[in-house]
Amino acid sequence: MKPSGLSVTLALSALVVSVQAESLLEKVRAQRVAHEQEVIAEYQEFLRLPNVGSDREAARRNAEFIVAMMKRRGIAGELLEGKTAATNPAVFGEIKTPGATRTVVFYAHYDGQPVNPRQWAAGLDPWQPVFLTAPAERGGKIIEAWKPGDAINPDWRISGRSAADDKAGVFCILNAYDALVKSGARSTVNVKFFFEGEEEMGSTHLGELLELHREKVKSDLWIICDGPRHVSGRKVVDFGVRGDVNMDLTVYAAKRPLHSGNYGNWAPNPALRLVTLLASMKDDHGRVLIPGFYDDYVQFSETEKLAIKEASFTDAQLMEELGLKEPEVPGRSLLEGFELPTLNINGIASANVGRVAANVIPTSARATLDLRLVLGTDWRRQVGRVTAHIRAQGWQVIDHEPTDAERAQFAKLIKIETGAGYNAQRTPMNLPIAQAVVAAVQSTSTEPVIKLPTAGGSLPLIVIEETLGAKVVTVPAVNYDNNQHAENENVQVRFLWEGIETFAALMTMP
Repeated sequence: MKPSGLSVTLALSALVVSVQAESLLEKVRAQRVAHEQEVIAEYQEFLRLPNVGSDREAARRNAEFIVAMMKRRGIAGELLEGKTAATNPAVFGEIKTPGATRTVVFYAHYDGQPVNPRQWAAGLDPWQPVFLTAPAERGGKIIEAWKPGDAINPDWRISGRSAADDKAGVFCILNAYDALVKSGARSTVNVKFFFEGEEEMGSTHLGELLELHREKVKSDLWIICDGPRHVSGRKVVDFGVRGDVNMDLTVYAAKRPLHSGNYGNWAPNPALRLVTLLASMKDDHGRVLIPGFYDDYVQFSETEKLAIKEASFTDAQLMEELGLKEPEVPGRSLLEGFELPTLNINGIASANVGRVAANVIPTSARATLDLRLVLGTDWRRQVGRVTAHIRAQGWQVIDHEPTDAERAQFAKLIKIETGAGYNAQRTPMNLPIAQAVVAAVQSTSTEPVIKLPTAGGSLPLIVIEETLGAKVVTVPAVNYDNNQHAENENVQVRFLWEGIETFAALMTMP
């Protein structure tokens, strides 16, 4: 059968687009190669700035550094302020493209997680980035002999807090635009830049900032650069994210530490009581036992389930790499678990351990719970369910340090503090604008792009969608084994280079 005129036309159009994309990719890559020394030097300077969001002065220094980065690239950056000094500013910039029919906001965040420098590998400082031959926990060594001007091996890692999460997003977005301009190309969409300073704190003021500056951030689509690529190394488009909320639990016992010999078998031990309470929340197969915990979630569609199945081929590799025999729920893949809400213990603390341990019964014990939300679940309802479960175990819930009267009245006292939360967000995978994103990312890779209905991590995308009515998708840039949020965080240089190419393609999508 002869091909129809329409099919021939479509095939020729696809060929033209492919050739154009390849030509653009070559130009962007050439520009990156020509300037990689200076952009890495600038990036290392950026990483030297402490960026824990609760330090307002440090956050502002980071925001001002980004404005300077934008100015060097011909972008008029500005700080978007909130209503109070307690709000870390967002950084904004805009490039208008004549004839463009779409406006796209490119988002990353510049704040990072708190650090404990003592937990980092010997020789590594969270605020002094260095090149590593490999991740520190896999025997990576500092490249001591490297000096500015020497070649940069794309397989090396750059260590430092936020090297991956998420100053890498700022790096890829700004350098993608810069490479386009220097190569003689230009964006095909109106480009807006939005760099947030409170994402790791729960994006407490994001909704306020978007409302205050609604006209500036008005757009058709937000593309988020955050999170890791697939374990296989393939590029990813995430069509959704989980929501998130934390709960801090503090259990109380005697008002002063007690000798464990003199008072053991008599004075209640808060650490034991806390772990007993936590153990009541999940069974041995990882299922949350809190009533109603799974009641509201929206199951994946058949299309989404198929996408998950096609991407779930790296579990065995992860098991071996992480030294695990089996997952928490035997038979369930990592990605299949993204469909369900989670309850995780971030950490437990009570007195001292190891060499500094003392034979005492502690006065209190603390734990932080991390609740991940999926489509359909509400963070306030989930907090309420956990709280109701705790009460059902016989605990008196308070929101303050206990008074003497409360200690005398209640045998089991627990303080619950809840941070600001936000719900999950999911964009339909078949939307034309979403498919345009996939096509742009695919134009930069010879391997099929992984398409996931949701990422495992959390971002405040529901705030963007509900406040502005814009669609949102996430295009991660960094390596999966980057230790984000933990000690020895790192980014592989190759992924920074490829991230520049990916975002240049997204800025020139039809």
